Amino acid sequence: MPLKSLFISGTLIVSILADYAQKSFTGKIEFLYYQRDTTKNVYIIKEPYVKLDNYSKKNDGSVEGSFLFNLTTKEIRTISPKRKLWNIHKSEILAVVKGECEVIKTNNTKKILSISCTEYIVKNKAEDTEITYWITDKGNYSFFIPMLQLWNRKDRHSVYFNKISSLPKGSMPLLSIEKSIGTGKIISKLEATKITNEKIKDGVFVIPKDYKKFEE
Repeated sequence: MPLKSLFISGTLIVSILADYAQKSFTGKIEFLYYQRDTTKNVYIIKEPYVKLDNYSKKNDGSVEGSFLFNLTTKEIRTISPKRKLWNIHKSEILAVVKGECEVIKTNNTKKILSISCTEYIVKNKAEDTEITYWITDKGNYSFFIPMLQLWNRKDRHSVYFNKISSLPKGSMPLLSIEKSIGTGKIISKLEATKITNEKIKDGVFVIPKDYKKFEE
């Protein structure tokens, strides 16, 4: 192979690998959810797998329950560490939204955990709700949107986020604040507090052998 062709081929391979690396975050992301109480959630990611650990409100460091997402097979499993049970989770029916959601992309930007984010606002007057999202401008969180669509959660942070179209691939909100339009009062807040790039072992996404399937 001529030297020039070899150089071009090598450059192309490096470019493909770099592009792939940008698409796939591997590590842990910690979120805090504020609504009366404060709840800690930790995402563990190694695509196509995502594990979501919901920590106890007692703040004793124990995991109350977990979700295992397989983004390839589109399967979700729930795990109860305390009861040593697991089950297949059925995605919820899509939430019904009253009225119309207005999506506004502003020119406001700020850094959260040293990551540049752009402000998006979703308003729904019929539901007296406004949610402000700070969404990564250039992210490699390609797991997030497919996971959210698979999950079909009915909470407004998820439902309103899905109303935002044409987001860059790999986008993820690092902060979202739900308010009442009428009073301006904050109803709830979801905030990323720690992002760690690290190697994740495959065993994290395997249900322990001594766990039994929950039979309904």
